[in-house]
Amino acid sequence: MTNFKSLLLGLCIVLGACSTQSQTSTQQTNEYGTKWQWDKGTIVVETPERPAGQQSVLGLTTPKMEVVRVGFVGLGMRGPGAVERFTHIPGTQVVALCDYEQSRAEKCQELLKKASLPKAAIYSGEKGYEDLCKRDDIDLVYIAADWLHHFPVAMCALENGKHVAIEVPSAMNLQQCWDLINMSEKTRKHCMILENCCYDWFEMNTLNMAQQGVFGEVIRAQGAYIHNLEPFWDHYWKNGESDKLGWRLDYNMRHRGDVYATHGLGPVAQALDIHRGDRMKTLIAMDTKSVVGKALVEERADSVCNSFRNGDHTTTMIRTENGKVIEIQHNVMTPQPYNRLYQLTGTKGFANKYPISGYALAGDQLAASGVQPQVDNLSSHSFLPKSEMEALVAKYQHPILKKYGEMAKEVGGHGGMDFIMDCRLVYCLQNGLPLDMDVYDLAEWCCLAELGTLSMDNNCAAVAFPDFTRGEWNVVKGYKHAYASPEEEKAAEEKAAAITAELKKQGSKEWAEAE
Repeated sequence: MTNFKSLLLGLCIVLGACSTQSQTSTQQTNEYGTKWQWDKGTIVVETPERPAGQQSVLGLTTPKMEVVRVGFVGLGMRGPGAVERFTHIPGTQVVALCDYEQSRAEKCQELLKKASLPKAAIYSGEKGYEDLCKRDDIDLVYIAADWLHHFPVAMCALENGKHVAIEVPSAMNLQQCWDLINMSEKTRKHCMILENCCYDWFEMNTLNMAQQGVFGEVIRAQGAYIHNLEPFWDHYWKNGESDKLGWRLDYNMRHRGDVYATHGLGPVAQALDIHRGDRMKTLIAMDTKSVVGKALVEERADSVCNSFRNGDHTTTMIRTENGKVIEIQHNVMTPQPYNRLYQLTGTKGFANKYPISGYALAGDQLAASGVQPQVDNLSSHSFLPKSEMEALVAKYQHPILKKYGEMAKEVGGHGGMDFIMDCRLVYCLQNGLPLDMDVYDLAEWCCLAELGTLSMDNNCAAVAFPDFTRGEWNVVKGYKHAYASPEEEKAAEEKAAAITAELKKQGSKEWAEAE
């Protein structure tokens, strides 16, 4: 009996060793072509070496531009608003307009006419963007096409020596993330993710508070995109009569994971100094079964939906190198109020935007921030009273909001945050400064979809975050917005105003002659 037990124990040890060996040494490939393997129960994806001759684009600057010449690609739901916003930004010129459907590009000419700006060149068709990108009079390609075209348009633009600004999500898988990083590093051109939620009022003021130490050390953050898209599904572009779903519903049907993480992740990543002193290290993701999504497909396609990859609600938990925790959620299916769950938990304070907006601070921290508490109306169990919160916000109003806030409310775009985002992009290009969001931000915020899929498809296993900076995540200390000196800023603004005045003269003449 003793010999049998010894034999059985030995067999278990051998089998265990074999199992461990297979997990740590056997490389696997997922549906996106990503190579990965197990390492002590954690999924580790392959990180490609930086190609020879490439250098990091952390803090990348390029020569100052007196005028930022822009080509827009994708003029469906988001694109026309971007074109209209740029007509309000001095020192910019809309050079070209491109959409799969020519009529939509032509329609945007009316926005230029309204602003008395020169006509733009028109491009259309499946590959129209390629000719746009080849023009030598475009500095920036602004991409607002459907998700599947973000990457090919951006790569084409970068290959042709253009800066790119890409709507979210800017990359749909890890390979696209690495390709954009490599091309940005190779060409030394900016590749910016157009994450507008980083420019919302609450997020910006809260970021400033966090950077000034109001909340102590921020140790936990939440973000989300919870937005019932029921009223919108029928309005997403469809490729012909046979397309019953539209591109966005079709994408959710075919892909798992948080496919739209950036609205929630972007603002909290900035507050936590991601790749600027800290990095996202490990994630675990899980989702509910698909009920609403599956029913939507069956209703529109009039057939049984055997597989709807994405769950109705997705939750991703992330731990950082410095021991912080981030929670990100995604739900575009179930009926509930719009919610981005923006929340920061600090050692001396708390910030929360959804569903209730407010701040809570430790008593000593409140006094240190220059706000006098109402002793009879304040406790650690509630948000600051309205007057105290307003005083706190006034004290820590973000400098960017002071500069652009009032005009942004007039121009609009999700309450003005779109306009602030565009203004900052142009400001940095005109002044030769690093952009607010770089290509590593783009990769970190967009990769949650594929990394989450790896976790979910493997029983919600831990997945190691790739270091997109390739070891340089701790070189820069703290997230910062770049600013020109007052003198440089004034000079750039004067040049921009003069250029726009000349363009308006030219445009007025062109439109008058065309009538």
